Amino acid sequence: MSTYYHPPKYPASIFDSMTPDEDALAVVVVGAGPVGMAVALGLAQRGIPVTILEAADQVSFGSRAICISRHSLEAAARLGFGEELEKIVLPWVGGRSFFRDQQVLQFRMPLRDYDVRPPMINVSQSEFEQIMVDTIEKNPLITLHWQASIAGILRGEDEVTLEVDTAEGKRHLRARWVVAADGGRSRMRELAGLRLQGTSYEGRYVIADIHWESDLPAERMVWFDPPSNPGSTIIMHKQPGNIWRIDYQLDPSEDAEIETQEDAIRARIAKHLDWLQNDLPWTLEWKGFYSARALALDEFAHDRILFAGDAAHLVPIFGVRGLNSGMEDAETLAWQLAAVVHGNAEPSILKAYSFERHNAWEQNVANAGKSTLIMSPGSHGYRTTRDAILALAVGRPEFGHLINPRQSSATHARLSPLTWSVAPGTEGVLPGDPVEDRRIRVAGEESSLNVARGNGFAVIGFGLDEAGATALVAATAELAKAFEPESFRTLVVDSPEVEGATSIDAPDLVEALGATAGEAFVVRPDGLLLCRVPAAEVAAVAGPLRAGAAPEGPELPARPAEQTTPEEQHRENVWLGLSTALDQVAENDREGFLTRLALMLGSQVDHRQFEEAIAAAADTSPVRVEELAPQV
Repeated sequence: MSTYYHPPKYPASIFDSMTPDEDALAVVVVGAGPVGMAVALGLAQRGIPVTILEAADQVSFGSRAICISRHSLEAAARLGFGEELEKIVLPWVGGRSFFRDQQVLQFRMPLRDYDVRPPMINVSQSEFEQIMVDTIEKNPLITLHWQASIAGILRGEDEVTLEVDTAEGKRHLRARWVVAADGGRSRMRELAGLRLQGTSYEGRYVIADIHWESDLPAERMVWFDPPSNPGSTIIMHKQPGNIWRIDYQLDPSEDAEIETQEDAIRARIAKHLDWLQNDLPWTLEWKGFYSARALALDEFAHDRILFAGDAAHLVPIFGVRGLNSGMEDAETLAWQLAAVVHGNAEPSILKAYSFERHNAWEQNVANAGKSTLIMSPGSHGYRTTRDAILALAVGRPEFGHLINPRQSSATHARLSPLTWSVAPGTEGVLPGDPVEDRRIRVAGEESSLNVARGNGFAVIGFGLDEAGATALVAATAELAKAFEPESFRTLVVDSPEVEGATSIDAPDLVEALGATAGEAFVVRPDGLLLCRVPAAEVAAVAGPLRAGAAPEGPELPARPAEQTTPEEQHRENVWLGLSTALDQVAENDREGFLTRLALMLGSQVDHRQFEEAIAAAADTSPVRVEELAPQV
């Protein structure tokens, strides 16, 4: 493992440096995890001084959240630490799942010619945090205090007073705004008298990092009911530096206190590696424990305290949405809070932050919840159907998609009060959707859309004449004046070069976005499309944006949660419906229920189809353990 950061001890007198007559600090961020530090970096980019308080005395240790999405890498680049991060990561594009020793799924995430980054990378959260700390230390607008835990809060109309425990005793800080990003066990949430609401799943997982110089590929590997650990589920991920992350599920009957002891973890891992025919030495580097939960606050904005990341919401780990959704929180909150601090927007815009990110949590739970029902089914009905799906998928690969982990992808904000409507039938990328980074050319040189648009707003004009392009530059300048010091850039596509605009060469961009000639796209700092309007109407964006509410218009269509075929969607509906029905039927009537169901469905197909279905369902051919090695 890497050598982690051990910070200097800051003098307690820093906390007493303000006199009662001085202004309160602009923003205090509680929590120096990835989300809190990302908020601080985003605010500092916009000229706002930030104080970070962290209860620990160094960055976290161990892998924790290891899978970072393409969208989070884009955010890291915009926040100024992406280049350093990408030097140490391990990219991957897919994975495989096994039932006992038979492969039942192989998936690949999109990796297209125009993509700038891989769909997913692995890196330890501790190393992710260390790079952020290094970036923060170079920023004169950010002050990071270690060993500073929150003991109390006092909320006033215009500020919040924080009571802080330091090594030298209690100290106090006053802040205009406080961002609570202090994790799943948030002290800020507790002191504010708030509770998360939602669902806690039954699945419990032990997690461990081992150093193991295996040449197995960098991909997500999952075994359901492996001979090495019958009845369990095991997940393996390769990290940089020959560190492997191993997660394995505990049986409900197993005592977590016993099973999380180091000897028990070593024994469990050794059994699995031996089954993989491992003859290489390995060492246990770190261990942890988690259970799957889908919980959130009802609101993320509470007067002058704003919640982000795990302090605001928790999602099941499957599909790696925790840190990735937290990075989205941070980028959205940073530009919206900055607009309020600078007096460029009404505080009501923070209600949009709360709404957007709560809705994003709902999107994540919709997908992660399905993954959890496969990885950790919590009822008889879902366990029965999960096991049946796995058994069928051995010989019927069409069932494999139900096992897909539904990896994290950028969420949308179509329902946000900030998002402008469009005419019904508009095609392409709609307001609220993420605008993906893409390879482009600028002045004949390779570049990307993200680089061209910078870390602020971008106004992209399509198919304009010279007068239209010049007018777009002027309109963008007016927006920039209204939101100083927020960055605004003008880009033009299929338009003449004019002063003040960056002309980009991207032949497929118009088609990819669904843009029409004379149209302008306004892209938010967090990469979401705010609106698409006639280029001549761009200046009109300022008023609604300042007020935190877009003009009323027709409702945008729902955005598909995931790309599935009609056949896959039908199969998913059958799985969910049958699982629920099995949970609702009386225990002593389950066999009778399934028999009646088979008779009903069998009567709707011809004799040959029914015979084939019976044969497939009755196939209990033994799984051959010796086939594992060539498959893996």
